[in-house]
Amino acid sequence: MALRCVYTDLDGTLLGMGGALFRDADGAFSMAQARGLEACQRAGAEVVIMSGRREPQVHEAARLMGQASYIYEAGSAFAIAGETTLMTGDMGPNEDGTIYEQIEARGIPKLLFDHFPGRLEYHAPWHHGRVLSHLFRGKVDVDEANTLLGEHGDDDLRLLDNGAIGTPMPAIDGRTHAYHLVPRMVSKAGAVAAHARAQGYHPSECIAVGDSVEDLEVAAAVGRFFVVANGPERDAGLRAALSSWDNVTVTEGSMGDGFYEAIVSTLVERR
Repeated sequence: MALRCVYTDLDGTLLGMGGALFRDADGAFSMAQARGLEACQRAGAEVVIMSGRREPQVHEAARLMGQASYIYEAGSAFAIAGETTLMTGDMGPNEDGTIYEQIEARGIPKLLFDHFPGRLEYHAPWHHGRVLSHLFRGKVDVDEANTLLGEHGDDDLRLLDNGAIGTPMPAIDGRTHAYHLVPRMVSKAGAVAAHARAQGYHPSECIAVGDSVEDLEVAAAVGRFFVVANGPERDAGLRAALSSWDNVTVTEGSMGDGFYEAIVSTLVERR
């Protein structure tokens, strides 16, 4: 069966050190990502970024790669050839402002900051300019956070873990993580499934590549999911979650090398 679509995370997956397309995990120059993208183009497979980044950033990255579709703000929305579909359920922009502004007006970020003092903060400066979600960094228990939201009557929202990042925090031992506060139904998995339906792709015709627990959930929407090696190396939670899936492969390579490995191994298998 032909490979028709590849869904890929950006930071820590397609991109190398410092979020660079032409760097590997150690910062050395690398063409692995470009070769993987070239292989997709030759095979006629669409490449769709699924990122926690805000829309202008993801749009520009997709444009540079020659791709017309992308998923942004951790699955809050996806775009196909300039047409955007929100995945935020009953929440949407209204007279009270953007979804970001509505969440802020309800005091949810302050609630979380007060509950996790020193362990959660805005992921500056990348939290600016968002319209569908809030972006934090730190090290917290997402189940505890979501229980807190429920107790305060805010269970229409959820906090999700988008993986380990390189920005340290004084009160955090080990790696900090990026967290998104989103409408409850939002997920990368949901956006991937909706995009595939819109494009007429069967899950078996699709693969995905990522490095976080949230990325891993996309395994439910594709035929095969690849976790780049740096993901479980940095995140014990991701390591523990791997056994829950029977269609997941951990690559030998990290970041862009792992992305390239996922593409080439899939194309070889499907010859």
